[in-house]
Amino acid sequence: MSKRSKRPPSQRQLRVGEELRHVLAQVIERSDLHDPELDGISITVTEVRISPDLSNATVFVMRLGGGHSAETVAALERATPFLRHQIAQRVHLRHVPNLTFEADTSFDYAEHISQILNDVTADNIEQAAEEDS
Repeated sequence: MSKRSKRPPSQRQLRVGEELRHVLAQVIERSDLHDPELDGISITVTEVRISPDLSNATVFVMRLGGGHSAETVAALERATPFLRHQIAQRVHLRHVPNLTFEADTSFDYAEHISQILNDVTADNIEQAAEEDS
């Protein structure tokens, strides 16, 4: 049985992913998307991970203020053909990658870890105060 080691992304993957992130953020920011689900909301494109062959890209997005991530992702999935067309016009690639959108949960996870650390610190302070009494 051979185990496939997961290699870190190449410099090319990182550069292309960052370029795609900038283009997608500009298109979404300018409100070029004509979808009622996306009307009047701010969306942040936090990261774009691209496959080694540059054929698939996973776009991580977050709605400002959080919440409604499933609706936001669904609306962006509906806008995928338009977004791919915008990428084709602005980024010089042989092939425009297929886009998949996912809600970015890293900020929620970081908040959860921060809360746990605050709770542990508060408990330790209370225990130390009780021991000193």
